[in-house]
Amino acid sequence: MKRYYLTLIFLGLIQAAFCQRITGTVTDAITHEPLPGVTVTAGESTTTTSNSTVTDRNGRFSIAHADQLHFSMVGYVTQLVASGKNPLSVAMQPSSLDLQPVIVTASREKQARQDAPIAISKINQVQIQDTKATALYQLLNKVPGVYMVDLGNEQHTMAIRQPITYNALYLYMEDGLPIRPTGIFNHNSLYEINMSGVKDIEVVKGPASSLYGSNSVGGAVNFITQGPPSGYAGGVSLQGDNYHYRRVDANGGFTDGKFGLYAGGYVAHMKDGWQDYTNFDKYSVNLKTTYDFNNQTKLTAAAAYNYLNTQTPGTLDSAHFYSRTYSSNQRFTYRKVEAFRANMRLDHTWNERSATFVTGFYRDNSTAQLPSYYISDVRDANGKYLSSNGQVNDQKFHSFGLLAQHRTDFDFLHSRLIAGVYLDNSPSSYYAQQLNITKDVVNNYYTGFTNTGLYLDDYRIKLFNTAAYTQYEIRPFDALRIVGGLRYDRVHYDFQNGLPPSNTKYKQQETNNFNIVAPKIGFTYNLGNNKGFYGNFSVGFQPPETGDLYSSRQLTPLKQATFENYEIGGWFSALDKKLYAEVSLFDLEGRNEIISQLLPDNTTQNQNAGATRHQGIEYSVTYAPVHDVTLRFSGTNARHIYLDYSEVAKNYSTGNSYSIVYDGNRMINAPAWIANAEATYKPSFLPGFRIAPEWQHINHYYTDPANTKTYSGYNLYNLRLGYDFKATVLKGAGIWFNVLNLTNKLYATTVTSNQYGDTYNAAPPRIYTLGISYAFSKY
Repeated sequence: MKRYYLTLIFLGLIQAAFCQRITGTVTDAITHEPLPGVTVTAGESTTTTSNSTVTDRNGRFSIAHADQLHFSMVGYVTQLVASGKNPLSVAMQPSSLDLQPVIVTASREKQARQDAPIAISKINQVQIQDTKATALYQLLNKVPGVYMVDLGNEQHTMAIRQPITYNALYLYMEDGLPIRPTGIFNHNSLYEINMSGVKDIEVVKGPASSLYGSNSVGGAVNFITQGPPSGYAGGVSLQGDNYHYRRVDANGGFTDGKFGLYAGGYVAHMKDGWQDYTNFDKYSVNLKTTYDFNNQTKLTAAAAYNYLNTQTPGTLDSAHFYSRTYSSNQRFTYRKVEAFRANMRLDHTWNERSATFVTGFYRDNSTAQLPSYYISDVRDANGKYLSSNGQVNDQKFHSFGLLAQHRTDFDFLHSRLIAGVYLDNSPSSYYAQQLNITKDVVNNYYTGFTNTGLYLDDYRIKLFNTAAYTQYEIRPFDALRIVGGLRYDRVHYDFQNGLPPSNTKYKQQETNNFNIVAPKIGFTYNLGNNKGFYGNFSVGFQPPETGDLYSSRQLTPLKQATFENYEIGGWFSALDKKLYAEVSLFDLEGRNEIISQLLPDNTTQNQNAGATRHQGIEYSVTYAPVHDVTLRFSGTNARHIYLDYSEVAKNYSTGNSYSIVYDGNRMINAPAWIANAEATYKPSFLPGFRIAPEWQHINHYYTDPANTKTYSGYNLYNLRLGYDFKATVLKGAGIWFNVLNLTNKLYATTVTSNQYGDTYNAAPPRIYTLGISYAFSKY
């Protein structure tokens, strides 16, 4: 009998051994965040067994015992891991050749790129880590159809399906929330983003107003921030360049049970840089916490603070630019920005087919400046110099808002319904005081200023944006998806004038309302084997900015601008999935588009153009001929024209005014071809090493609406090298060396023309950047 029991125990132990389950956690190898949705299969491939599972929202899995486990997920390199250790910790490397990345910006829900009927591009963690950007333009300019213009010290403007413009035609978001409210756009506002805390960037090209509302006309850029790592992880880096730019980055976080925390940021400083009068300081930090109540409910709280204090040298005339004399003609202009944002989001999954999230958010922002672009010379009818003036101004706003969205899936035609509401209450204030500027006329140098105490503007605005949107998707059969969307927006301005009636052209109180219904309809057709095509029609809109409606500088009233976008595109892979390509063709037609008009004193104001048209093709090709080499080429060819636009000019000799018609002319600052290419080499014999030369091309463009003056554009070359130690005692350390403007090319990022000549925003000469880093993690 004893032998019988021993035999049963022995057999039981054998059975237990064979029935043992393997558990573990799957994380992103770069961000160390847990990865939900990873397919875990027993065996060497997904075709050898039906024993499989999917990681949960915390990246955890449990599967019956097998000698090897196969881990796969869209956007990541597939891994085969021996199951000798239990529990397992698996870090998956994001793929360099991402055939169909997972995106969220197309619908605020995670989906494969091939299911979204729009032109959307993603910059993933690999590109961010390899680029080691000191400014966001170094990343965004890799995206087809995007030219982010570097104005120095993280200041910028943008061109996406538009000419290079300072107007409110782009929507900038952080985790799906606009970083600024409608009506208070700032073309520089991406200096309010913590680059160090960004893990992915998604760029929607063309109108996204049916989901995101106003200003998302040329495109919408969504910065997806880092979350808490699994276990704990952190890192620090130091870098500097040959023109005294210095920067320190640090980040860290942990997950303990249901609670997770991440904090990260950087401090940047520059003094005595390549251009005169360009000192600056930036402090930037992000904080994010998560709490999992259970598998269905999760709470996320996040906050961001950004401070920028920079000198602003202004533009150069042609003599200074072409002689490489990067001197400022004054030493007193500046910009000081403080931006704080916080939000709390509650996600709840009701069941496999239904989920809801509710987000409350807060913003507090101040932008104080003495802008160089408002310094103007007063001349008489014969062009003789009389005096100079400028202004100091300050704009503040704080916001309380709510975003709520619900998603339900139905059996009927495999359909999905998304519906949401958006409320944004953003009271703001603005003042501008006139400055008398003293000038050394002989040397064309502004020597100082006196604040007159005279208020040019002094007002408060109660700004309230309410919106409701819905999106419905059907899938009649597996290959075809049809998506329709509709959004209603009401933008309300309640203006309260602080100036006495004798000192203003505005009423003491007035209201302005802008309403629009923005529809979209689109489809995708998946041909299989990473091939497919899509098409869509969408509407975008842009209400006038509060600063344009109520500024004393604005001479003409402004109307709301609307845009209609027609688009088709497709994607395919070839050469055994070593090559991947995307292409989009678009026709964007604007009515009452708000454009900048350059005045004779070299300042600008906005006015409506009757009609404009933007047509073009965007394309990208990624090719990995061998495992160690990845080649990328992206670009856009576009034509931007005035269909109905004229300016009123004055004949100073007669005193009469007359109209100049520009119908059919190319729009100013609109290159016909923008391209970017990069080759990346990561040798297998030296893991962790990388070298990547890059080419940026900007074609020539007109600098005046009459199309009589042009800027030749430029070709720019960059080189990036880096090494991340994978073994030995230096594991986790890294070093990189970047060379921007390798050939020391003289070029300008923007050029404008007026009756007295051309002005140039000079770009940096050759810059060498050296950096070191150290990162650690434990799961």
